[in-house]
Amino acid sequence: MRADVPDPIVMGVVNVTPDSFSDGGAWLDPDAAIAHGRGLVREGADILDIGGESTRPGADPVGEAEELRRVVPVLEGLADAGARLSIDTSKAAVAAAAIDAGATIVNDVTALRGDAEMAPLVAARGCEVCLMHMLGEPRTMQRDPRYDDVVGDVKAFLAARLAFAVAAGIAAERVWLDPGIGFGKTIDHNLELLARLDEIVGLGRPVVVGTSRKSFLGTITGRDDAAERVPGTIATNVLALARGARVFRVHDVGQARDALLVAAATLRGRWAPATTTSKTTTSRTTSTKRTTASRPS
Repeated sequence: MRADVPDPIVMGVVNVTPDSFSDGGAWLDPDAAIAHGRGLVREGADILDIGGESTRPGADPVGEAEELRRVVPVLEGLADAGARLSIDTSKAAVAAAAIDAGATIVNDVTALRGDAEMAPLVAARGCEVCLMHMLGEPRTMQRDPRYDDVVGDVKAFLAARLAFAVAAGIAAERVWLDPGIGFGKTIDHNLELLARLDEIVGLGRPVVVGTSRKSFLGTITGRDDAAERVPGTIATNVLALARGARVFRVHDVGQARDALLVAAATLRGRWAPATTTSKTTTSRTTSTKRTTASRPS
């Protein structure tokens, strides 16, 4: 039994894109994206991760103006939804506008390498930042990725990016780390990262895991439809929790949350109420308030 298992934090995905691998186009309309985000909060999301540029394998880049047009109205519409807001971007200008609209987390798949202004911005605004490992860029990352030791290489990269962030003035306690499962990795690389995730956790910062609906799960299970990969997603989340991961980025919030709460209680050997959800309804809006730890340290 492990009494030190922290409450899992569920990050719901809100893709405001026409071409994301799993749900591209479904939430491109701002009103639809806002409604979807509110639905994820009702399911139990602690964080909503809003993105306006797909990072699927082979994805083309999106211009700054278009990315801003996609995400800012959605962030503004979700500011009172009852969850923390994260902006999934590698552009400092987009991150700045998102923070102004209510975001408190920057999820940067380039780990502060994509825009020289990103690190100073995060340092100045005092928000959390998630640094992810990616081999190459989305258009090329799945072209024969190779490592000497995938876990050792990813750990060394994340340690270096953590040191860079701290040197840039970002407080270490505001940095989260993501091994980038599916970003420039083969199936075997992904499985090795999951099996040895505790080595990444050993860096001492909250680890984010984003396996939701990814193609390697479909290859293993034979599920071509991304929406049918929820059981595989849950399996990876539970394995990652057991190895020390803290934040779980998922499309299917309700199912993932339930599985993680049961897994956490089992690992602790006890159950105690960790999350309550209360709804306050007015004539105009419904707000959801949650009492759960959503700021890992």
